[in-house]
Amino acid sequence: MAQTQPHFLLITYPAQGHINPALQFAKQLTRLDVKLTFATTVNAYRRMGKASKVPENINFVVYSDGYDDGFKPGSDDANLFLAQFRSEGARCLKETILSCAENGTPVNCLVYTFLLPWAAEVATDCNVPSALLWIQPASVFRVYYYYYSKGYEKLIGEDCNKPSWSVEIPGLPLLKSCDLPSFCLPSNTYDNIVSLFKELLHRLNLIGNPKILVNTFDALEEEAIKEIDGKINMVGVGPLIPSAFLDGMDPLDRSFGGDLFEPSHSHNYLEWMNTKPEGSIVYISFGTLVVWSKKQKEAMAHGLLESKKPFLWVIKDKEGEDAEEEISCMKELKQLGLMVPWCSQLEVLSHPSLGCFVTHCGWNSTLESMACGVPVVAVPNWSDQSTNAKLLEDVWGTGVRVIRDEDGVVEGEEIRRCIEMVLGGHERGETMRMNAKKWKEFARAAMKEGGSSYMNLKAFVEEVGSYTQAGADVA
Repeated sequence: MAQTQPHFLLITYPAQGHINPALQFAKQLTRLDVKLTFATTVNAYRRMGKASKVPENINFVVYSDGYDDGFKPGSDDANLFLAQFRSEGARCLKETILSCAENGTPVNCLVYTFLLPWAAEVATDCNVPSALLWIQPASVFRVYYYYYSKGYEKLIGEDCNKPSWSVEIPGLPLLKSCDLPSFCLPSNTYDNIVSLFKELLHRLNLIGNPKILVNTFDALEEEAIKEIDGKINMVGVGPLIPSAFLDGMDPLDRSFGGDLFEPSHSHNYLEWMNTKPEGSIVYISFGTLVVWSKKQKEAMAHGLLESKKPFLWVIKDKEGEDAEEEISCMKELKQLGLMVPWCSQLEVLSHPSLGCFVTHCGWNSTLESMACGVPVVAVPNWSDQSTNAKLLEDVWGTGVRVIRDEDGVVEGEEIRRCIEMVLGGHERGETMRMNAKKWKEFARAAMKEGGSSYMNLKAFVEEVGSYTQAGADVA
């Protein structure tokens, strides 16, 4: 019997910030009655199984990339890892597509995220339609498109750090060098990542009317998401966040289901939050990749103490080290707040006692702050984070961006200033809080049945389904 249910094959880079939106996208697809196969590495699947409950309605295809114990940044070669991941990932996709066809459940669409341009090549070779799931904002895609495809890299030279320098990119506000993704700056040293972006855009340009699904929503990036050059069409399908914290269509959907870090049950942070006044707590988390220097830890600690606000600080141990040992004022800190190695970020952001989020501005954290209506102190580090911080402060009006010293450290006094601006009686802080509540409502409306992102994703599934039905009719 011919297959009538659309079958999607999804693959993403095996890092937390990529797995979370990809898995949530997969769950959204299954709610629209599609068959979903998720390809991932041995290491990622093992860690997901240990740390969280893996979604049951998704079929996982697990393959070895040669790093079954995980990639170790300090000792493993990044270029070798990317090459292995590419060759073994491509082999897994080809084998999965072929075996599914033989079993009567052919893949109708291959969806891949942005560090995997080779997945589009596999799809073309196997005669399967493909779509890019862009897990950063549409604004950042625009920057990369004009930078790599339209010659804007020639405009961003060594003089870009001058105070008077700026660049105008269609559909975006005026950007200074500190607002650009780090991969576009002369100081960038990640040539391997740049080559992947170039390859991605090259492959998209080879495809007529490429499908680009973006983890954003129409109201948030109204200009940035518009058509580019008459051939690049982006479609908002986000925020890709568990339903319980967004549209409420599935109250049991309270986690992404792909945590790579095991939760610690020794810290009852939610119980502690329950004892604090509404809107009073400062939450500090810089994602899974940022490593804190001793100087920055000390500065953050003193800034928190000077703010006199209760805080929840997620600070991870380095391998073989205690993250708290390097901080000189631990006794005073523990009297004011709580320090944990892990927490459920969405549970924290949606808690009524939460008042402010000090964040690295990774796109997942940025969207989560929006969906939960929490204003932020923006402390961007690299990649898309500087652009996200620019948008949070100057376009969406939900945050304040820190100013670093000449060594790149955010001093304690600056941290205190920004926290007080968000939580104190400052007029700008009141505006941020109001804007945060406004975007929370827009985010939830987008994902509800009939909302812009819901309808965009439904239309995409129906389009793929029309190919499926056409194949069934021929068969």
